[in-house]
Amino acid sequence: MTQERDHPDNVDGLLEGTLSWYIRSLDSLVSRDLDRRMARLPVARGKGKITALLLVDDHPGIRPSAIATVLMRDRPTTGRIVERLVEAGLIRRQVAGDDQRAQSLTVTEQGRTVAAQVRAIIREQERDFFAHIPADERRQFHRILKQSYHVLRAGLT
Repeated sequence: MTQERDHPDNVDGLLEGTLSWYIRSLDSLVSRDLDRRMARLPVARGKGKITALLLVDDHPGIRPSAIATVLMRDRPTTGRIVERLVEAGLIRRQVAGDDQRAQSLTVTEQGRTVAAQVRAIIREQERDFFAHIPADERRQFHRILKQSYHVLRAGLT
């Protein structure tokens, strides 16, 4: 018979104060659920693809290097993500008007439609996942996460 303290789900005492473990675990749970919800979309199974598509949709003409910076990925990895989006017909590459060596990315009509679907799924998931947290605490939690991201990100550059 397994004692409660030995059960693998009983981590609160063992991992008390290990914020990074909770963040990684939440990311894993949210990512798996997002994959399930987006299974029918061409950006399924890829936070990088989702973020890149949304960036291109919000910032027409964005360069792959800017996407790499946001994704915190190297250029070859970002290039593969962009290539998958181009192959799926969601974005298109053009030569940047101000630099013939650079690429400029724009969303296609299909990409715009998928981006709208992705945003709706993300809003729905956030409502479902965080419904147990009162709205004012959710706003505070979001503010703290955003602030931490910017402070930590600035320290890495």
